[in-house]
Amino acid sequence: MRLIALMLAFASLAAAANECTVNSGSQARALVELYTSEGCSTCPPADHWISELAARGDKRIVPVAFHVTYWDYIGWKDRFADSRYTERQRDIAKSQDSDMVFTPQVVIDGRDFRRWPVRGDFESAIAEIAASPAPASIEIRSKPYADHGVEGSASVKSAAKNVGLYVVLTQDGLSSKVTRGENRGETLHHNAVVRDFADLGAGDGSFRFKPQDDWDLAHMSLVAFAQDTKTGRVLQALSTPICR
Repeated sequence: MRLIALMLAFASLAAAANECTVNSGSQARALVELYTSEGCSTCPPADHWISELAARGDKRIVPVAFHVTYWDYIGWKDRFADSRYTERQRDIAKSQDSDMVFTPQVVIDGRDFRRWPVRGDFESAIAEIAASPAPASIEIRSKPYADHGVEGSASVKSAAKNVGLYVVLTQDGLSSKVTRGENRGETLHHNAVVRDFADLGAGDGSFRFKPQDDWDLAHMSLVAFAQDTKTGRVLQALSTPICR
C-alpha cells in the first residue's frame, strides 16, 4: 500500500510539473499584429520585419502574424491562412469606421499603424504603450494535450467594460516554397505565425488546440490578449512558450 501511495504521489507531481501558470503583470505590453499572405508580393518584407521583431525578445512587445485568405484566389493557397483571421481584420477595420482591408497591414493595440517601416516612429509607439500601467491583467494556465496539442484556461481582470479575452497559438521557424501566384519561385520564411485562435468571451474561459501534422511545440507559444470589444483597443497582451 505504501508503494502504491508513493507511485500516486509521483504521478501527481509529474502531472503538476506539466501545468504552467503565467501572469501578465502590471506593465502594459503592445500587441503587434501583422496581416499578411503568401500570395501577396508586397508582404515578404513585412514577414521579415515581424520575424525579426519576434526574435528580438523585447518584453514590451507581443508579435503575431495572421495570414488572411483573400489572396488565395490568385493562384497560391496560403496554408497558414484562416477565414477567422480575415474576419478579425475586417472587424478591426469596422471598429475604425472603415470597410477596407489590405496586406501587409500592421495593427498595434487594435489600431492601424502604417508608420511601422519607420523605426523611430515604431519605437516611439511601443515606448508610449509601455510607459503606462496596463488597464487589464491576464492569467493563462496551460498543459500538453494529446500528441503535440495544448489545452488550458485563461482569465482577465479589468475595470473596463466590454472586455473580450482571446488566446492564439503561434509558431516560429516555418517556411514555404511558393510555386504559383505573385511570389512564384520564392521561399518564404515566417515566425510568430498564428496557427489557431480561440475567442473565450468575457472573463474566464478554456481552450483546446488540437495538433496538426506540422506543429512543433518546441517552436510554439501561447498568446493571450484582452480587448475592448466596442472600440477594438487592446488592453493587455501576454506571450509564453508552450508548457511541456
